Amino acid sequence: MSTPAGAPWLIVGLGNPGPEYAMNRHNVGFMVVDLLAGRIGGRFKRAGKAQAQVLEGRIGPVGPASRRVILAKPMSFMNLSGGPVNALRDFYKVPPANVLAVHDELDIDYGVLRLKLGGGDNGHNGLKSMTKAMGADYHRVRFGIGRPPGRMQVADFVLKDFSSSERKELDYFVDRAADAVECLVTEGLERAQSAYNS
Repeated sequence: MSTPAGAPWLIVGLGNPGPEYAMNRHNVGFMVVDLLAGRIGGRFKRAGKAQAQVLEGRIGPVGPASRRVILAKPMSFMNLSGGPVNALRDFYKVPPANVLAVHDELDIDYGVLRLKLGGGDNGHNGLKSMTKAMGADYHRVRFGIGRPPGRMQVADFVLKDFSSSERKELDYFVDRAADAVECLVTEGLERAQSAYNS
């Protein structure tokens, strides 16, 4: 599916609002878009009627190759992400193929990335809500967090902070995920997959 030339990209980090969730595995999407915001050099602000924080800017080399982007963090809690995302998509007139969700992924080893367009939600409540609101034809940058150890419940695992050993490499992996987002937006999915689908 081709993305319309000149149309903006909506890059959505999935997570839960509030300081108590900030370092949870489930909030890695927020971490990646926060880093992208730092690279753009702006600050998030409350989006009008949408329950989200947004930052508008450009990604990529200066000139015609750069892309207009809207970074977004839904403030609705993970399982209700679809409403704010769809409201932003309508407001900024973003085609579904130019929506990119950055999210945690249980079925991939910690720190491994997988980029794709469309597909199922794999039990991820943020994706489930987005797909219900706007269909499944949006891009995903899936950030591996691995499976819970022993008999720990999935819900408990994703809402726990990254472990001390995981935190040693977290900055590197978040940085790499932000690079993957930039590559996908500026150079296309195939190029980004060959570079980052480790």
